[in-house]
Amino acid sequence: MEAQIESFIEYCHKVKGTSRNTELSYRRDLYQLAGFLRAWYQITRVEDLTATALYGYIRFLEEKQRKAATISRNIASIRAFCHYLVREGVLMMDVSETLKAPRVEKKLPGVLSPEEVERLMDAVQGTSPKELRDKAMLELLYATGIRVSELIGLKLSDVNLKLSFLFCTEQNRQRTVLFGNKAKAALEAYLQHGRQALVAEETQQALFVNCAGKPMSRQGFWKLLKGYAQRAGITEEVTPHTLRHCFAAHLVANGTNLQSVQEMLGHADISTTQIYINVNQEQIREEKRLIR
Repeated sequence: MEAQIESFIEYCHKVKGTSRNTELSYRRDLYQLAGFLRAWYQITRVEDLTATALYGYIRFLEEKQRKAATISRNIASIRAFCHYLVREGVLMMDVSETLKAPRVEKKLPGVLSPEEVERLMDAVQGTSPKELRDKAMLELLYATGIRVSELIGLKLSDVNLKLSFLFCTEQNRQRTVLFGNKAKAALEAYLQHGRQALVAEETQQALFVNCAGKPMSRQGFWKLLKGYAQRAGITEEVTPHTLRHCFAAHLVANGTNLQSVQEMLGHADISTTQIYINVNQEQIREEKRLIR
């Protein structure tokens, strides 16, 4: 069964263009399924898969008190795998089609107020190369709503300062993202007075580098962001994704068309973007409660 799983992962990568995180999730979920099927049902070949065995696995996850979101993700992985097997002619029928995912309560993303975002940006003071870099990263993240993986993956050639836009590329998908004057000024300062002092090699093409001159890592950026959040007196948990949420929620609150926000965020489905309407409604209810 493992050979078919690897073939499925390769198909997802080369044909479907799935992200690395999705592929890692698929592989983990399906290998765990394979181990269960071998131990409990003596099934080692995908041709012997049955709906009964798959239901047995879901019950096993429930008995282990796995979270609803975890079970739903496993079901999604199993369905994708079975669809592939039917497509390839390995299975005559989709034995996963009757699997039902548990109801998952959507958690509203944490969003800072515009005032808190301003305090976070103001927490970066100074003109050292590191501070110029940090200011540029924070301003650009909030100004564009790009993912942290897109931010740290930017190259010098992806930025057009004259026209104030950048190219974001992930899994061979590219989109153009505009940014405003604050982000532009911070980027210009970093490129003119900061980056050259940080890079270890002239051939380095990464836009944002760490103090060793290597491309900035997700963990490195997360660490510096937490430090500035503490300096700004923000008690809520702040992650790199928080600024993406803030970007979207503040745009929706100011009346930006939902389809436009969807395009800026790079969401494939507008239902993912609609959660930001709920975020703003929840904040309004909370403000009314505090006034009373």
